[in-house]
Amino acid sequence: MKIIIKTEKIELSPAIKEFIEEKIGSLEKFVTLLQEEEKDYFEGRKPRIEAWVEVGKTTAHHIKGPFFRAECQIGPLRKSIRATAKSEDLRQAIVEVKDEMQVQLKKYKDQPRDKARKSAAK
Repeated sequence: MKIIIKTEKIELSPAIKEFIEEKIGSLEKFVTLLQEEEKDYFEGRKPRIEAWVEVGKTTAHHIKGPFFRAECQIGPLRKSIRATAKSEDLRQAIVEVKDEMQVQLKKYKDQPRDKARKSAAK
């Protein structure tokens, strides 16, 4: 899984980049299971799954409150999976996004597939 990181109103330090790659990279085990299931949808080939992560500040002048934001989207799948979180700490926002993405990936994996409908469409 390729992780693409974008920042907004902050500078990406190597420590934050490594933290994002560690947390979002841990979702790869769920994504590899989905790649096998998605083969039929992508005409027999595995889709190249990418994670787009955007981190930053919502405003530049707030002192208190949840002004750090993290957002993640994983695709291409039949349905795009996306999560956002706001927190007073950037690392906490990243962890919240990872947890939400993990829940959504599990739900996506457990959705029933109508194989008869797929084969009829071919």
